[in-house]
Amino acid sequence: MKAIVLGATGMVGSELVRQLISEEQFHYIDILSRRPLEIQNPKLSVKLVKFDDMNSYRSAIDKADTIFCCIGTTMKNVRGNKVLYRKIDYDIAMDAAKFGLEKGVGQYVLVSAVGANPMSGNFYLRLKGEVEDAIHGLPFESTYIMRPSMLFGKREEFRWGEVISKPIIQVASAVLSGSLRKYKPIDAKDVARAMIGAAQERLAGFHICEYGEMMRLTVPANVAR
Repeated sequence: MKAIVLGATGMVGSELVRQLISEEQFHYIDILSRRPLEIQNPKLSVKLVKFDDMNSYRSAIDKADTIFCCIGTTMKNVRGNKVLYRKIDYDIAMDAAKFGLEKGVGQYVLVSAVGANPMSGNFYLRLKGEVEDAIHGLPFESTYIMRPSMLFGKREEFRWGEVISKPIIQVASAVLSGSLRKYKPIDAKDVARAMIGAAQERLAGFHICEYGEMMRLTVPANVAR
């Protein structure tokens, strides 16, 4: 199997690449990135892409089994520029999907966020919802949307807020059940494992995966669920 990965430098994306390297079913992994990456492996091909150059972007996407999209930014990184934020979170994800369909890619697996809703008053959740809706309208054989709540794991950038709130959230998560279970924090490695599980399961149609469903997908495909 061949995978295409976008957002490989992020917390989920970097973990996804590490796991894909160890996954016997995946023999080829194309990473689309703005800048060179230090990680090297015979399975990997890092393609430097100018995402605002449609010819460059389109030519970087080849036939593959699955596109994994872990693209995401923050208001801090774009210095409050919502137009730039949208170009990263929406345009890059959508262009990858469109170009992938042109090349015959059958599956798309996207990292979104719990609470994503195109009608939300929150810019972040509204944008994530708009991306989900747009992807839903595309004719992939199989589409999985991962909706994590707070992510635990190693980031490139240091965030004091997460360091301070993590112990509190870990305690509070113990009482999150029923309809609130989807807000449980989750490790980036589990989201990555769920993405691979989705690629292996490859059910036809459009699938929204919140906490419980992501944890189900972390179980290896050869183990009874």
